[in-house]
Amino acid sequence: MTEDVTPFSAQAVPPGDRLDLPPSRLEEIARKLRCHIISMIATAGSGHPGGSLSAADILAALYFHVMRHRPQDPHWSDRDRFILSKGHAAPVLYAALAESGYFPVEELGSLRKMGSRLQGHPDSKLTPGVEMSAGSLGMGLSFGIGVALAARLDNRGYWTYVLLSDGECEEGQTWEAALFAAHFKLDNLITIVDCNGMQLTGFTQEVMNIEPLSQKWQAFGWNTIDIDGHDIKQILSAITQAKTKKGKPTIIIAHTIKGKGVSFMENNAKFHGKAPTSEEAAKALQELQ
Repeated sequence: MTEDVTPFSAQAVPPGDRLDLPPSRLEEIARKLRCHIISMIATAGSGHPGGSLSAADILAALYFHVMRHRPQDPHWSDRDRFILSKGHAAPVLYAALAESGYFPVEELGSLRKMGSRLQGHPDSKLTPGVEMSAGSLGMGLSFGIGVALAARLDNRGYWTYVLLSDGECEEGQTWEAALFAAHFKLDNLITIVDCNGMQLTGFTQEVMNIEPLSQKWQAFGWNTIDIDGHDIKQILSAITQAKTKKGKPTIIIAHTIKGKGVSFMENNAKFHGKAPTSEEAAKALQELQ
């Protein structure tokens, strides 16, 4: 399970607050994030590959093109904030942070080990670049609303991005938060649903059908955009559109595939929270090359 560990942040990327890489590079980065996900979960022997793989394109777009952030100064007051509400997808966040330069890529191999800064769910007190400690689902939107509201009250221009799972859209707290954000017209808040159609025990439409999801968010007063969550250009276009919408928060419903990029993990609920064996990991990495 060997792979190149040189971070993209060290590959002649000009310094600054945004990496602003083109879509072709972002697709390459998303592939590399997926390789990291497989390697670190297989090494740890535990973790959540399915929902991490489905979100790789979204995080590649955010961290390497859209967001203003400074890995060398994680607490920069004007940084854009990214809130991972679906905390079990920590591997994709860690991979993006490492590739951005928040900590050495080699550290990804310490996932879930004793004494590691890379816990099974993100810990904002341990890991550079993590904005919210996550574990219990459904809290990220409420947290992100607080961050976006603080930006308004402090007259700061940063954006807040929240990544939700579609399973979290079954939870009451998510909809209470949705009401609040629309009521207070938080147009500096952009929420993305990693809508991969699956959760721990199976397909969301069977566990608790949340459709029609777009119409629900619209009814709650949100600007709603549906996209292919694996199409980098659509992701970037949706975020650009969201930033022009005044007086409403925006929800981007990104239709994705759980386990994206690995044939035997795609749309397979077994890999929601199951680590691949060494043989499966080798096969997955071969597919991702």
